[in-house]
Amino acid sequence: MDLPRQLSDLVVKSLDDDKAEDIVVIDLAGKTTIADYMVVASGRSTRQVGAMAEHLREKLKVAGAAAVEIEGLPQADWVLIDAGDVIVHLFRPEVRSFYNIEKMWGIEPPAARQDMLYA
Repeated sequence: MDLPRQLSDLVVKSLDDDKAEDIVVIDLAGKTTIADYMVVASGRSTRQVGAMAEHLREKLKVAGAAAVEIEGLPQADWVLIDAGDVIVHLFRPEVRSFYNIEKMWGIEPPAARQDMLYA
């Protein structure tokens, strides 16, 4: 298995262990050169979002991600983690629904998918 996929799987496992909500993995291969995968997830509070980001930073470094950059950690409303081949966006739910970045990649956001299931 290739390193980008391994890192993506590690991110999803870490977020799942930290009780992240609505985890979405977007395969960017062939769509852009910024990364191979983008992972989007929500935390219920700024404290949870910040903790998930810190845990991810440590796990990614141990797994061999060359340089892990984090933006937005002090406020922890929207935290961006750039691990090279994998980019992670962690949001509080209301911030995630406001920016709706999944839609930019042609992915329905989790709330919209749930609404469609019960429509």
